[in-house]
Amino acid sequence: MSSTDIALLTDHRYVASAAPENDWYFGNILREDQLLQEALKEQGFSSIRIDWADPDVDWSQFRYAVFRTTWNYFDHFPEFTSWLKRVEHQTRLCNDASIIWWNLDKHYLADLEAKGVPVVPMRFIESGSEANLSELLRETGWEEAVIKPCVSGAARHTYRVNQENVREIERVINPLLHNEAFILQPFVRQIMETGEDSLMVFNGEFTHAVRKVAKPGDFRVQDDHGGTYHRHTPDEEQINLAEQAMEAVNPSPEYGRVDMVRDNEGRWAVMELELIEPELWLRLHPPAAEKLARAIIKKVESTA
Repeated sequence: MSSTDIALLTDHRYVASAAPENDWYFGNILREDQLLQEALKEQGFSSIRIDWADPDVDWSQFRYAVFRTTWNYFDHFPEFTSWLKRVEHQTRLCNDASIIWWNLDKHYLADLEAKGVPVVPMRFIESGSEANLSELLRETGWEEAVIKPCVSGAARHTYRVNQENVREIERVINPLLHNEAFILQPFVRQIMETGEDSLMVFNGEFTHAVRKVAKPGDFRVQDDHGGTYHRHTPDEEQINLAEQAMEAVNPSPEYGRVDMVRDNEGRWAVMELELIEPELWLRLHPPAAEKLARAIIKKVESTA
């Protein structure tokens, strides 16, 4: 056994062991990792938090590396993918490297749809093309839509678009299309009314859920943009959808988060499947940390 069994991957902003005073955001990150580290320790596994981009790390010393808060990867995408290609041959990754590659790009939503998982409808605007958003809105019949990059996070370059502002949005999007693809989806009215629900699934089983609510007048539920989160008790249909979405992934993820909304027809549909670095809100349901630790350890031991 190595001196440390498991690396918990973060980024350079969050690698410190203590948060600055009044930095609740960083404090939440540390609390989440503390819960997981304590649960791993109780099962006899040591862990350490490490910046994924640290050039001095020998990744082969760890039995496993678990993605936790690598929340800058989309801002350093070439560096991240280069790192991922190298590290997947030096240690085992959790979730599996093939899952990370698949989940990096929102084209995975089309794969879920093809497997019968209800998802919010989508149209892709591929890299190297030019967006004609007015025509796309007419083709789809969507009065209003949301457009965002296929590789993104924290609502980066995410915009509401309708026939009144298409030219303004195109002026922003079209230069970006030289290097990256975008996804267009209908604007889901329910987000403005009740928010978006996130269900955590560890080792194939639902554990707990939160509801994310945008600030008044906004549609972005991320706390980066003023959104709030609340404990949520999902109905059976939501739980079934979350577990169905995770079951559709091959190989099976050890952990993940399924973000869902009621679509404009009133049906539950997957908005995102977060398998790379999902916030898991363990602090709202501490028993889930033990379930996550067991899922990780099961994977470690199965590949020993």
